[in-house]
Amino acid sequence: MTFGAKIQPILILAAALVGLLLGKYTPLGNVSSGYIELFLMMLLYILFLSVDLGQLRTACKNIKYTNVALVINFVITPVIAYVLGNVFFGDSIEIRIGLLMLLVTPCTDWYLVFTGLAKGNVELNISILPINLILQIVLMPVYLFVFLGSEIQMEVSHLLQSIVFVLLIPFVFALVTNQILKKKEVIKEWVSQQSDNLQMLFLCLAVIVMFASQGSNLFANPMLLCRLFVPLLIFFALLFCIAQGIGKVLQFPKRDIVALNFTTLARNSPLSLAIAVAAFPDYPLVALALVIGPLIELPVLSVVSNILLKWNVEKEAKEIR
Repeated sequence: MTFGAKIQPILILAAALVGLLLGKYTPLGNVSSGYIELFLMMLLYILFLSVDLGQLRTACKNIKYTNVALVINFVITPVIAYVLGNVFFGDSIEIRIGLLMLLVTPCTDWYLVFTGLAKGNVELNISILPINLILQIVLMPVYLFVFLGSEIQMEVSHLLQSIVFVLLIPFVFALVTNQILKKKEVIKEWVSQQSDNLQMLFLCLAVIVMFASQGSNLFANPMLLCRLFVPLLIFFALLFCIAQGIGKVLQFPKRDIVALNFTTLARNSPLSLAIAVAAFPDYPLVALALVIGPLIELPVLSVVSNILLKWNVEKEAKEIR
């Protein structure tokens, strides 16, 4: 685990504070949201560079695990997100949009780090990454339309255009780059090793610009972090119990149960944020909710990894006896 990954919540919080100061005391308070999109598209470009679509074949071989993970991520999780949004944020459609976008997008990067820390099946989670990425992109407009379409002025065509614009450009550039680097193993290896750090750099730059331009909205909603804490904690507790329960009932190996926990717990806030900035420019709290989400999520994932690691060690000790 890189040093940057370990202190990710601190870096995001520091970027937010820097953005607030720059927004208050410099002209950055009037910066265009286009810069946020630019940095997030750079982040997605780095992410797509590391995605191996060939792993789809491996995921298809482990049908039981893949099906369980997909049902939890794309059937159970959206329903839980919708219910939590209505219960805790019935008065704020913006936060409900942000919460839904955060919770229906499975993570495609740092969940692998936590899977490894808890001694889970990293290879299995790598194999499911491409299908998670494809499905969340395809299904996000569906979830927004089905769960919230009657409450917001949402042009489905505009949402789809925003998704295509934000995702297709970095994806195409990543494909071209991979072709160029195919025979340049040294450069390709360096990019792979620095992927997490580069993603964190562009995420922090996006957060700085966002908080610089939206500082007034945050000051008007200072309790948003506290308000999001309880529903997100409930979400993570429910998903943890569901993954553990299903894994044990189906008699998954313990390494696979650990992997299932993290592919269903961790969320893809950068991708959701990129889409939100493009699709909902008039709803600033949507983006703020998506930035605040990882500040709660990452410490929770760290605690869960320690719990699962201890569980694994104790189980191994009993088996040896």
